[in-house]
Amino acid sequence: MTVKETKLKDCFILEPKVFLDKRGSFIESYNKKVFYELTGQKIDFVQDNESFSKRGVLRGLHFQKGEYAQSKLVRVITGRILDVVVDLREDSNSFGKHFSTELSEENKKQLFIPRGFAHGFIVLSNTVLFSYKCDNFYNKESESGIIYNDRVLNIDWKLPENEFIVSDKDLILPTFNDLFK
Repeated sequence: MTVKETKLKDCFILEPKVFLDKRGSFIESYNKKVFYELTGQKIDFVQDNESFSKRGVLRGLHFQKGEYAQSKLVRVITGRILDVVVDLREDSNSFGKHFSTELSEENKKQLFIPRGFAHGFIVLSNTVLFSYKCDNFYNKESESGIIYNDRVLNIDWKLPENEFIVSDKDLILPTFNDLFK
């Protein structure tokens, strides 16, 4: 596995080694020891989640607050997405900045998102099966988010907005500035 730093502190792209032969392929998608050796992050993942979505579905930008904040390791099993993260750590030199990358079944890249980040994605393929590991349990009272079309963040979601499929809940999320008044 190789690890590449992103422009956001503590946020990494992981590229697993792919073993190919006449039967197909094999990857080790996660190894706690290797993950720590390559990132320096001591993470204890406690919950795995999976979502299935169709083209244009935009999920995000979501995060959990306080003691229920979560680090995540995300990947695409089938399909292709644009994955977006925003640094919400006010003491970070990358506070308020965002980073995006394509994750797909072809490139097999994973994205490690530390606690204190908002996260979202949009589906670029016809469908996607998306998987993520979390280091803390979901807590409904701690969930929060930022509206996907926030003017301060100005995220390029790579699809025309008329193709977006956004949940009613995500349509009423606050702006970045409303969160940090």
